[in-house]
Amino acid sequence: MSLAVKEKNQVRLVFLGAAGVGKTSLIRRFLLDTFEAKYKRTVDELHSKEYEVGSMKIRIEIMDTGGSYSFPAMRKLSIQSSDAFALVYAVDDAESFEAVRSLRDEILDIKGDKDIPLVVVGNKADRLGQRQLDAGRIVPLVELEWNGRHLEASAKDNANVLQLFRELLQQANLPSRLSPALRRRRETFPTENNCRPPMNKTNSCSVS
Repeated sequence: MSLAVKEKNQVRLVFLGAAGVGKTSLIRRFLLDTFEAKYKRTVDELHSKEYEVGSMKIRIEIMDTGGSYSFPAMRKLSIQSSDAFALVYAVDDAESFEAVRSLRDEILDIKGDKDIPLVVVGNKADRLGQRQLDAGRIVPLVELEWNGRHLEASAKDNANVLQLFRELLQQANLPSRLSPALRRRRETFPTENNCRPPMNKTNSCSVS
């Protein structure tokens, strides 16, 4: 996917996918390097951090969306205001990839642009004996037809989590100077998150 020449100093990443695929777990693993096995329903949460890279101030926002799609207006707003998208499915749940297909169509419809910064993530790659989806069938669709990137990850095992965020930030066209800060992500990102109040304020700042 080609990148614009102009560098940005602010970017919003949004995580979308069906309920229970591990969107929050991936974000939590990246921000806090922890994993919570017990599933808790997520209400839309916005994590943000501003810091300096050289003489440039960089602001990264990560939107964690709920998988119930109870608030289509909120989801539309999240899509409209985002720069790069992580569409998450679970490798042990074939139906969760159908949700990814639908979400991509919705993003295209809202954005009106086929060339969207997109990473499709097959989470729960650690569940080898329960796998229902083969990456060999998904990669050609995502990378050749959708012009996005595909990778498999495991929030539980911390596999490919950092690579996922690198891909998202690269596609969102943040400067390459961000790479050292990414490697020190638990220093550059806060352990307490600044959350924008969602429509339903219950558990608005939970990251588990």
